Amino acid sequence: MKRILLIEALANSGPYLLDAARALGAHVFVATHEDVWESYPAALREKIHGTVFTDLTDPGRALSDLTAFAGTTRIDAVAGCWEFFTPLVAHLASRLDLPGNDPLRAQACRNKAAMARAFRTGRVPAPRTVSGYTTAEVTRALDRLGIGFPVVVKPAEQGGSWGVSVVTGHEQLDAAVRHAQSWPVAAPHGLALDQRVLVQEYVPGPEFSLDTVVWRDEYFHLPVVEKHTTDGAYRAETGHTCPAPLPPATLTAVRAAAERALRALGIRNGVAHTELKIPPEAGPTVIEVGARLPGDHLVHVVRHASGIDEARAYLQAVLDEKPDMPEPREGACAIRFLTPPRAGTFRGVTVPGRPAGLIGRHITTEPGATVGGAHDNSARLGHLVFTAPTPAQVKAHAAHVLAHTRIEVS
Repeated sequence: MKRILLIEALANSGPYLLDAARALGAHVFVATHEDVWESYPAALREKIHGTVFTDLTDPGRALSDLTAFAGTTRIDAVAGCWEFFTPLVAHLASRLDLPGNDPLRAQACRNKAAMARAFRTGRVPAPRTVSGYTTAEVTRALDRLGIGFPVVVKPAEQGGSWGVSVVTGHEQLDAAVRHAQSWPVAAPHGLALDQRVLVQEYVPGPEFSLDTVVWRDEYFHLPVVEKHTTDGAYRAETGHTCPAPLPPATLTAVRAAAERALRALGIRNGVAHTELKIPPEAGPTVIEVGARLPGDHLVHVVRHASGIDEARAYLQAVLDEKPDMPEPREGACAIRFLTPPRAGTFRGVTVPGRPAGLIGRHITTEPGATVGGAHDNSARLGHLVFTAPTPAQVKAHAAHVLAHTRIEVS
């Protein structure tokens, strides 16, 4: 019986990893905080073989505690869900002489300022980026590099589109910098975040993501996913469609750009979620990479579309087994997030009848809750999942249902 140490399971991809481990016949031990463990849903706890409590905000202490635990428990693999803890996953795997990523470059998988430096060193096709703590600091850097507006302003450490905005003129920059610094601590662990702000040249074009399982520096790519976002100053994700209908030459270029980014970040045993844009008349541009499974239930979406279980393949890679990555089957799947039309009090969602292609509806917000505008992922009320034989058909199903779905806010 293989034993896997999972550093935090209270994440979107946690249940998928636990289900994959059970299918592989492995036991999972979870490292978390004792108070965070108290908030775990009962259904999630039931899938966990055991726990170890440590302070994940103190990397030195956590590394010592988890090394001792792994030794007495005879751990065979180390895995992670949270982007903020991917450096700890890499350092622990290295200390235990288990498969993992390069610990010397692991911080760049969490911190986007370090990631931008790694991309420059690795000649990754990525937007030019500056960073700083103040508007004056980033303005001087923008002027020095000759980066004009529009630009994207984002936190050095954060996820879920929190703190991200598109700025079209200098007069908006100060407010955008303050917005990016609005989350000094990550819940629920109380993890202090780097308060530097990144400012990147804006890359036009559609957005995509590509997940890659890496085993012994060999790349196993999953289907490319098309990303859907809001327009305007805030670009919150409104949904995803798999697979993205890309021509073969573009697909090859996307994979090549992602592989260059993964090499620059030292991702050699595990999984990576690469976000890219394809500007008009230019090659793919890498926006950022996470050394973790994707959020937004993309493990579920990709599995429905392709038949590939990314969580299973990831665990196999860190167990030093060749990942099960069959050729994708024909089919498409889409997820669409439900967001309030305005701020107010949420009253409910009405989805019409039994629409074609709809296989799942999940409302995660209770009626009576106060909701805000759709500036980031925290505004989501729930999601709908669709399947169809082709991407065009699944997008048509989703568009039809959303057009007839009523979201009540008072």
